[in-house]
Amino acid sequence: MSVPELTDAERDALLAAHPEWSLSREGKAIERHFKFANFSEAWGFMNRVALLAEQQDHHPEWFNVYNRVEITLTTHDANGLSARDEAMASAIDALV
Repeated sequence: MSVPELTDAERDALLAAHPEWSLSREGKAIERHFKFANFSEAWGFMNRVALLAEQQDHHPEWFNVYNRVEITLTTHDANGLSARDEAMASAIDALV
């Protein structure tokens, strides 16, 4: 199933609505870096994001070391950003 890629205007609106996220991969993805008090807090956050990802059937790419979590969102079926990334960014932002 093909998912439509966001237009430039839609991508700009996504970034305006989520200023903590930044473009990466030549505009095909967004990423955000998080820092927590310790590993347990970072891991708890990742668990909550994992539950959201399962609910939305849209799974982030991420990296974790101790108290840091880096999340990248992109939609492979769209070959870039889609409304699915915007929904996931909103859900993640609501957790912090």
